[in-house]
Amino acid sequence: MLDKHQADESPQDRSEPPRRPTVERRAEGGQLSVSLGGPWLTRTVASVEPELRELEGETGAKSLVIDLSSVTRMDTAGAWVIKRLAAAHEKAGHDVEIREAGPTETILLAAVDDAIQQDIPPEETRRFGPVAMLEGIGRVVVQGGEEFLMAMHILGATVRGSQMKRGRGHGVNIAAIATQIDRMGIGAIPVVLLMSTIVGAIVAQQGAFQLRYFGAEIFVVDLVGILVLREMGVLLTAIMIAGRTGSAITAEIGSMKMREEVDALTVIGLNPIGVLVFPRLVALVIVLPCLTVASNVAAIIGAMGVGWVYSGITPEAFFDRMSAAVDYTSVLSGLIKAPFMALIIGIIGSVEGMKVGGSAESLGRHVTASVVKSIFVVIVVDGFFAIFYAAIDF
Repeated sequence: MLDKHQADESPQDRSEPPRRPTVERRAEGGQLSVSLGGPWLTRTVASVEPELRELEGETGAKSLVIDLSSVTRMDTAGAWVIKRLAAAHEKAGHDVEIREAGPTETILLAAVDDAIQQDIPPEETRRFGPVAMLEGIGRVVVQGGEEFLMAMHILGATVRGSQMKRGRGHGVNIAAIATQIDRMGIGAIPVVLLMSTIVGAIVAQQGAFQLRYFGAEIFVVDLVGILVLREMGVLLTAIMIAGRTGSAITAEIGSMKMREEVDALTVIGLNPIGVLVFPRLVALVIVLPCLTVASNVAAIIGAMGVGWVYSGITPEAFFDRMSAAVDYTSVLSGLIKAPFMALIIGIIGSVEGMKVGGSAESLGRHVTASVVKSIFVVIVVDGFFAIFYAAIDF
């Protein structure tokens, strides 16, 4: 921080108790004269803050003269509050004159002048009522439309980026795609298998418990088979991938954005979307269907174990009943949804990563938004698929 006197930086000066700044006012003939004195430093200006706030609200005078002849020291904080007083009267249409400012004071006042002129937006007050509700809905709709356009831009730039790399003779980076498949797919297998097994076992136990009242426990196989293959397997996998991989995509791209590595790629002539997003999207489209198959198998195994222990349904009876209850349409209806959900997770993660600003707070906020939006959109899309399948009797 700039200071008028170098001696103020010495340990001896820091140990001395600072004197209080002084403010003397005099009003005559429509002119308000303010004489300032003493040290105007970071450690002292708080003591005169109420007086300065009161002076900023003075509207009776037509002009303001600030006399700095008695100021002994001044640093950036002192210059800030003095310039803030002048700016408040200038904004009210008053003539403002600062007198007896030495070279150091002049430099400090000029240094904070640009910052003072910036309009600080007032804090938004929370409003209630129908108008506020409609306004909120409108904001959400507009924001959703903008994010949809950005998502389509990233999808198009991804395809275009891969073509640009191919035209430059580099082709698609197979190594980068394989690396992402390893990180997104192989690393996620344990958690996907564990969660799917547990959920499949829980569904089987609850289904058998209810069907027992009707003497129809064997139909728990139909329940688990159709539910897992058509809905639960792909949905559970997509939610886990959204939480694990979607957040990782946002964090990786957001960190590179914070370190300006994305701008560096543009400078060297590469499409950052094609380099960063394309391998991740391709890997997700490959990985999610494979993990869905693994999830389906794990959930059925979990259900079969519970059916054997809890209801006495042997594995042979379980498979016989399942072969009669489910057909290839049940398997395909779940797997068809997997690539679409992979694209949704990848694009939302990339969009949020590209929106990261220059702070860690921004990174954390967008990582959270990525996970929430991905899970929400995945569930909505799954609902649309269910309606579509019912409409075409698939």
